[in-house]
Amino acid sequence: MKKILLHITGSISCYKACELTSLLTKQGFEVQASLSQGALKFLQPAVFEGLSHKKALTPDMFAGVPDCIPHITLAQKWADLIMIYPASANCIARLASGLSDDLFGATFLANNFEKPVLLAPAMNSNMFAHPAIQENLKKLESWGTKILPTEEGRLACGSVGKGKLISPEAALDFIKGAL
Repeated sequence: MKKILLHITGSISCYKACELTSLLTKQGFEVQASLSQGALKFLQPAVFEGLSHKKALTPDMFAGVPDCIPHITLAQKWADLIMIYPASANCIARLASGLSDDLFGATFLANNFEKPVLLAPAMNSNMFAHPAIQENLKKLESWGTKILPTEEGRLACGSVGKGKLISPEAALDFIKGAL
């Protein structure tokens, strides 16, 4: 059974991570959800705990985790693949800067791309097109992160354009292709 560390960030599209978790578990993957501080504003950990049958992780590096070095264990021993879905502008900037003041930031650094890392951006079209985001995505890609495409369509803000999170089904296909 392949193990997926699914990191969910604070984007209005984070509700799609619930469907991705369900799809993954139905396909026989073991899913460990990790929620950013922003994601916790939209969704409760109990949603992912019910779907994955595993306690969801939060930004606090040691909260409720029986492991004294969870970032090392998750990155180097547990996960077969790391999926960031959705990846907000804030998450992308934090990862590209190497910030590790929360559980996922430290896990990302501890992985050092020994396991596949997939990142699915989700944000407003202007934010997605901003040079800071594009430079950060290029930097992450140059390090070994697989940047998934965005869809074009109606966004939560009402505008139409690029930056829409890919569907859970498309994300599942990318995960299968990376393993």
